[in-house]
Amino acid sequence: MSVTKQGETKAEDVSAHGSALDGLIERAGGLRGPAPVHLWNPAHCGASDIRIDHQGGWHHEGRPIQREALVRLFSTVLRREPDGSHVLVTPAEKLTITVEDVPFIVVEMAIDGEGEAQRLILRTNVGDVVTVDAEHPLRIATDASDDGLVPYVLVRGGLEARLARPVVHELARHFEQRGDEIGLLSAGHFFVIGRAEASVTP
Repeated sequence: MSVTKQGETKAEDVSAHGSALDGLIERAGGLRGPAPVHLWNPAHCGASDIRIDHQGGWHHEGRPIQREALVRLFSTVLRREPDGSHVLVTPAEKLTITVEDVPFIVVEMAIDGEGEAQRLILRTNVGDVVTVDAEHPLRIATDASDDGLVPYVLVRGGLEARLARPVVHELARHFEQRGDEIGLLSAGHFFVIGRAEASVTP
């Protein structure tokens, strides 16, 4: 099993106190889940001057929100609307916010199991832990600036996370080729990253 943190490309050693996956879950803060925002339908109250930048940083009125606990709280009441917009929603109100790309960044990964039982587990910067599977698929976009491939994962309720570059480099170690396709096996599904004749260098 291998783990990569944002800013690192070297896998951590497995701790004597548990597997790398156990450590990943522990660092996610006990997996306190998001609010049931899909059940709430309050009136729209306008727009809030909250912005999530391309790197997953939260800002209010142009200033970074430094309190991690506050960012995590906001992330639990974030919802993506059918028109693609993002809102913070409670039972009483709904406010539109600005998201430059996607709201979350994957900062850590773990590979659990081998062969057909292999699973890719990802942790986001706000503490979501997701197993890549049919309900949480990978999708690949192309970075027009350098023709690189940019993986995203569906986290919850239409909300996606982009894999940080160090995580992408670690992920590339687990690519395999099937026919003319290169991809990754997770939870019994083969997620195609690219074709053999195309570059898959992140």
